[in-house]
Amino acid sequence: MSPRTKEQNELIRIQRREQILDVAARSYFRTGGSFDIRDVAREAGLGYGTVYHYYPNRHLLIEDVLCSGFDRCEQVIVEWANISGSHPDDWQVLTYCKALLRLWQSDARAYLVYKMAAEHYAGLPEKDRYHAKRRFTERLYVPLQSIAQCEDDSVDHMLAVLIGCCGLYYYAGNSDLDIDRIARLALQAITKES
Repeated sequence: MSPRTKEQNELIRIQRREQILDVAARSYFRTGGSFDIRDVAREAGLGYGTVYHYYPNRHLLIEDVLCSGFDRCEQVIVEWANISGSHPDDWQVLTYCKALLRLWQSDARAYLVYKMAAEHYAGLPEKDRYHAKRRFTERLYVPLQSIAQCEDDSVDHMLAVLIGCCGLYYYAGNSDLDIDRIARLALQAITKES
């Protein structure tokens, strides 16, 4: 058996890191953020030392979970903005809600960004809380507010519908999200239609 190449080792490193981040995000939901590195290692099927090598403490792990979640959410809003150009406002908001729900359904890290934002990032140390709130506001909330053309609390209500319904998926173990229905309910929070 020949030794691994540098590229193979790098691929394994990236895969392990992603595996750890995914498990940590899901562990956050189960434990409310009070999980231990050992819990993540056990659930990921990795040795404690392996996970500890990547993340020597829970705070660094949560920081990386959020950072990668932010990156994914920001990518979705940019991609969505590029394709939604000249469509009516309600259509734009509806398609954004659907894109966000699809992302959240497949990516616990991305959902965690919004879930923690709804809780004002209360589980983070003060300095991290400030940066997370600022990043969320500038890169995710304000662009959405602009798209929805709302300066009142309608966007907050829309996000509450999306976060709450997706929370059922993560916390109650629902098998699938009804993306179309949830997106329409969220749109009603903006348009105030029944």
